[in-house]
Amino acid sequence: MAPSRWRPGADLATLRLRAELLARIRAFFAARGVLEVETPALSAAAISDPHLHSFAARYTGPGPRHGRTLYLHTSPEFPMKRLLAAGSGCIYQIARVFRDGEVGRLHNPEFTLLEWYRVAFDHHRLMDEVAELATELLAGRVPLAEPERLSYRAAFQQSLDLDPHRATVTELAAGAERFGVPIPPGMPTDETDPWLDLLLTHRIEPRLGAGRLTFLYDYPASQAALARLRPGDSPVGERFELYLNGIELANGFHELGDAGEQRRRFEAENAARRAGGQPEMPVDEHLLAALAAGLPDCAGVALGFDRLAMLAAGKQSLAEVLAFPFERA
Repeated sequence: MAPSRWRPGADLATLRLRAELLARIRAFFAARGVLEVETPALSAAAISDPHLHSFAARYTGPGPRHGRTLYLHTSPEFPMKRLLAAGSGCIYQIARVFRDGEVGRLHNPEFTLLEWYRVAFDHHRLMDEVAELATELLAGRVPLAEPERLSYRAAFQQSLDLDPHRATVTELAAGAERFGVPIPPGMPTDETDPWLDLLLTHRIEPRLGAGRLTFLYDYPASQAALARLRPGDSPVGERFELYLNGIELANGFHELGDAGEQRRRFEAENAARRAGGQPEMPVDEHLLAALAAGLPDCAGVALGFDRLAMLAAGKQSLAEVLAFPFERA
C-alpha cells in the first residue's frame, strides 16, 4: 500500500464545502417545516429491483433475528414511507446508503443520499422544489440556465425519432444500429425495456442537462418502479429523474400507495431475479402493511448528495469529494 493511502481523498476545502451544503439543506427544510428523521440502515427486508444489489450481513447476537441475514439499505425509502403512513407529515433524511456492484467515477459502494417526501405533492410540484433546492445549493458555483422539463416520450422523439411507448424491439434495435450504439450480446428479442435503457444511456442521457437542470418525466409504465401509474392511451409511471451536465442527480416518484399493486411489482421483480440467476430478496411486509393502512398522497425523491457536491466543487469524480472513498475505506 502506498504511504499516502491513509490520507483523505477530498481536500479540506471540499470537505468544508460538503459541510456547508449539508447545513444549507437542513436550513432549506427547516424553513419549510419539513421534519428531519433517521431510520435503520440494517433491515430484514431488501429492495427487489434486479438492477440494485444489496450488501448482506449475518446477525449473530441474541433475539428472534439470531442467525438471520440482514441487508444494508440501498435507500431509506421503505421505512420513511412507514413513518408517512403513521402520520409523520413531510419528512427528509440525509442517509448513508450502500449498493454492491457499483464503483467508478460516479459510483461509490457507500454514499450519501438526500431523500425527502412531501405530502399532497405530485411529481410536478416536487420537481419545482427539487429545482429550487438544487439551484440554491449550486448558486455561485455552477452557471445554470432556466430549468427544463422533458417528457420521456419527447426525449426519444427528439433524439431518436422513436416513440418509446409504442416502438417494438425491432424498431428499437434498428434505432440503435442507425445511431451507432454498441449492442451488447444477449439483448432480449421480446422485451423493450433493456433496449430503451440502452438508447437512453448512450444517446439521450449524455446530452441532458447541458448547463441547466433537466427533468425527464413520465416514464413507461413498465419502468414505474415505486411510482403510481397514470392511465391513458399509453399509460405512464409518474416518475422523474434530474440531470445536470449529463449526470443523473435524482430519481423521484408520485408515490404508489396501493399495497396490492406494490406486492405484485415486488413479486414480478423477484421473478425477474430468478430468471436472471439472482437471489430473491425478502419482501418488506412492514412496508406493505403501512401501505394497506394508508399512505397519504405524496411525492418523494432521492438526490445523490455526493454527485451534487462533486458538481458544486468542480471536481470530476466522487473520489475527490469523499473523505475516504471505497479504495481508502
